[in-house]
Amino acid sequence: MRKWVKEHGLLLANAGLFLAFFVGMILSGAAAYSEDQTTHGQPGVTVLEYLSTGDFVEATFENWESEFLQMAMYVILTVFLFQKGSSESKPMGKTAPQDQDPRDATIKDSTPWPVKRGGLVLKLYEHSLSILLLLLFLASFSLHAAGGAAAYSEEQQSHGQPTVTMLQYLATSRFWFESFQNWQSEFLSVAVLVGASVYLREKGSPESKPVAEPNYETGT
Repeated sequence: MRKWVKEHGLLLANAGLFLAFFVGMILSGAAAYSEDQTTHGQPGVTVLEYLSTGDFVEATFENWESEFLQMAMYVILTVFLFQKGSSESKPMGKTAPQDQDPRDATIKDSTPWPVKRGGLVLKLYEHSLSILLLLLFLASFSLHAAGGAAAYSEEQQSHGQPTVTMLQYLATSRFWFESFQNWQSEFLSVAVLVGASVYLREKGSPESKPVAEPNYETGT
């Protein structure tokens, strides 16, 4: 068990932090939503009731949407683009291991089965990481729109205005403001990481070059 935990420590730590912060978001979100309801003469909600509100769905998936977009675009852009001196870039002027054609690989027992199978299965497997991230982005984008439409309609009703459908909500400036304010921050953080890793180091981290390596060296 101890060995398994050590082998999966990075995933477990991030999953644990996600759950802790997600619970914190739910509890504080339910409290904030209930306060807003009370202010407008409406009854507050329990935590479980809050989970079914458009407010919760919108708040959750507008953030997930930006994270998956960021990671999908980062994975795709690093296939084609380089940053001299950055640990986040593939080496320049030489072939990286990631560029090797799996069809030329020596088949072993440990070789992933899509590589052994070949054909369309291998073609999909070659791009499976970006496909997964893009699908998660599209799902989150849709749920953001659905939750946002429900929350917006609730506000509209409280002011005696007509409700909106999900498609109508997609045409509002509010939806795109929510999306763009998250998207811009995600790409800012990536740009800072890519640029800072040229000159700065973190000993022991695979996201950093070795501390004594020159700034112009590209890749890990």
